[in-house]
Amino acid sequence: MDRAALLLASLLLGACHRAADTLPVDRPALSAQVDSSRRTALVVAVQRVAPAVVSLSVVSRQRVQPRSLWEELFLPPGLEQEVMGLGSGVVVRADGVVLTNEHVVRGAERIAATLPDGRTYPATIVGTDPVNDVAVLRLERPRGDRAVPVAPLGTARDLLIGEWALAIGNPVGFLLANTEPSVSVGVVSAVRRNLVPASTDGRGVYLGMIQTDASINPGNSGGPLVNVRGEVIGINTSIISASGGSEGLGFAIPIDRARRIAEDLLATGRVRRAWVGLEVEAAPSVDGRLGVRVARVVPGSPADRAGLRPGVFLDAVEGLPLHHPLDWTAWLLEAEVGRPFRVAIREDGARRTVALTPTDLPSLRAERVRALQDFELVTVTPAIRAERGLRTPVGALIVGLSEAARALGLREGDVIVQINGVPIRSAEEAAQVLQRLAGRAPVVLVFERGGQLGAVQFWVD
Repeated sequence: MDRAALLLASLLLGACHRAADTLPVDRPALSAQVDSSRRTALVVAVQRVAPAVVSLSVVSRQRVQPRSLWEELFLPPGLEQEVMGLGSGVVVRADGVVLTNEHVVRGAERIAATLPDGRTYPATIVGTDPVNDVAVLRLERPRGDRAVPVAPLGTARDLLIGEWALAIGNPVGFLLANTEPSVSVGVVSAVRRNLVPASTDGRGVYLGMIQTDASINPGNSGGPLVNVRGEVIGINTSIISASGGSEGLGFAIPIDRARRIAEDLLATGRVRRAWVGLEVEAAPSVDGRLGVRVARVVPGSPADRAGLRPGVFLDAVEGLPLHHPLDWTAWLLEAEVGRPFRVAIREDGARRTVALTPTDLPSLRAERVRALQDFELVTVTPAIRAERGLRTPVGALIVGLSEAARALGLREGDVIVQINGVPIRSAEEAAQVLQRLAGRAPVVLVFERGGQLGAVQFWVD
């Protein structure tokens, strides 16, 4: 290497040393920048909501099913055992009110709620809504207990497809004494999803749901779905899965609906449901596509007073298009009693808009009759028949029942049509027949559920 090359290398090396001397690396500042970049909007959102997410341990009793001929012969009849269930919930009020799913606490004898900070409280059920799969609990806190974290509630009405969504909950309860919930991240995959219920007892009508690909696993049920602002936008409820685990098809109840249900249950113990007196059906429209057509209007109902008639097509409600009858049913789950809404209709080719003001369900307004100590009944009327989609024209609708009656397999919404061969035409008649049979003879009660007849036999003391 000649002298010129050595001189150039020396100059370059000296320049590098001087640059290092004049441009020092501020390692604390760099570390602060890295830490700041880690604190993303998603991290902040989790920090706002996660402290208010509770792990629920639910103890219930189930009848022991014989697993062999020996057990069938020698186990005591009606033997029950305690079973433990797990779920999640979220604290939504400073007085310890918790939102979760009805199926998480169904049949519960004891409920324990554990906060991420390790505090555990007994919880009582304020009320449940099996139709929407929502339950409201209250933490039983000692006097002088320090404040519990409360999750901020947002709205699901302005959700954007593709925006971030976080599912927070306890997929397998809390492990290794770590009470902090788990977080999974995804997006809002779709809104206003309608899932046809698998059961015929009216439970789990999953309509107007938020769909997300954030992982929702067993134990996550009842936990919050959260937006990037750190606001609860839904209550995680169900998944579609062939394996039983998360496959990116999770569904949450919109928080607006869950909040309204909670307010009703806290105020009156009952959920008010909007009713306008319409039965709708899917029918081909003039353009060949399926639409929503009015099949029947209950006389004297809000729809009747608004001038709606069978054959009219319902195109949209409050600007939201209606493609299927389930879209209409889902809207009614969101509607509030007494608050009018606009419906775009087509009749004989002409388009116009009508306003409908929903009332309470006829079954909620009807006079309730107490039968023994086990049933609350209302008489089936044409309006109630239309409300419930009943096949039977007369009978006694069960709107409340004791745990003993529930253990027989009866449910709210069942219609008593016959008792010991006597046709039942009203709630009063059902109560009278049951009273006459008390302590005298076995009762064979025939009921309608989902258009099918069933029967139970029991003894009344």
